[in-house]
Amino acid sequence: MTRSRRLFLAQAAAAALGTRAFASDLRSSVFEDAPLRASAAARGVVYGCATSTFQLRDADFIGALVRESAIIVPEYEMKRGVIESAQGHYDFTGADALAAFARGHGLQFRGHPLVWHKRNPDWLDEAVLGAKDDRILTDYVEALVSRYRAQIHSWDVVNEAIAPGEPGDLRQTVWLKRFGLSYVDLAFHTARAADPKALLVYNDWGCELGAPDNDRFRAATLGFLEAALARRVPIDALGLQGHLGLEGAQVDQRKLRDFLGHVKAMGLRVLVTEHDVDDGGGSPDVAARDQAVADASRRFLDVALDNRATVAVLTWGLSDRYLDSPDWRRLPLDSHLTRKWAASLGAANSAPTIKRISGPKLLAAAGPVK
Repeated sequence: MTRSRRLFLAQAAAAALGTRAFASDLRSSVFEDAPLRASAAARGVVYGCATSTFQLRDADFIGALVRESAIIVPEYEMKRGVIESAQGHYDFTGADALAAFARGHGLQFRGHPLVWHKRNPDWLDEAVLGAKDDRILTDYVEALVSRYRAQIHSWDVVNEAIAPGEPGDLRQTVWLKRFGLSYVDLAFHTARAADPKALLVYNDWGCELGAPDNDRFRAATLGFLEAALARRVPIDALGLQGHLGLEGAQVDQRKLRDFLGHVKAMGLRVLVTEHDVDDGGGSPDVAARDQAVADASRRFLDVALDNRATVAVLTWGLSDRYLDSPDWRRLPLDSHLTRKWAASLGAANSAPTIKRISGPKLLAAAGPVK
């Protein structure tokens, strides 16, 4: 590593998720005045965040969202409990509003999630277990993906199917109980047929940290992906949710780098889909807590951004303004919409980039990562 590279990473570590104490360092950063979307684009990565329709009633927030983000994903408007609260009756109001906002402001749009074991309508479990065929799954996937065909950058097709230690290392969901592992295949094949150009993502949360439980999660994830690809399931990418915290296990960069290397070797892309840092247990001093959050985020993003398979980084929200507690400081902008991140998305900027097809042109059309 060159001296200039080490200096740049040191500055980035100070600036990532920023603090007032490091304002002078930010002034010297080439990323100081650049929106997050521009810093990410310079790295060959698209940056964005989860957004909800109620946030779009805030004109100041809209300005910040359009300035900083190049892609958005619905926080809850595409969850099945919202879309199909009554069986067979679809309500796309919220998802349509976010899709229209994205189009109107030149933003890309992600879909999340198609098949999950949470946030489902009350009637679903009984209906799935009593289903005579697979249409309870495939009709829903086809309806959503077809509605937003050619508008979606990527879909989280199956969310959180892995559970190391359970039979087959699979989460014992209603989908698995009724359809076995074929529910994963059904979901991906249905999504591919409904929109052949969308990037299809398997999304999960357990691979980021360095504890033994995470070692098992990484091993189970690699096995899951290898088996699915061997079955010709059309998975294009792995989504790492990227939920971190100040307490407990932290990122082990070597382990994470090795893991992402294996994912890349499979020909898959990587998206950071829901990144945030839980600052619970952090210092009451704002600057110290911000720096601790910055360090946790940097350890993760340095590795993710250094992998040439990574094509996107999304945070689970843009501003602390909408968190439950006004004291939480977990996202790129504070509650006043002032940017706390300056250089973190450029932290691995010296690494070479790959050619990336963006938007509905789409990433899936580019073939496997080389």
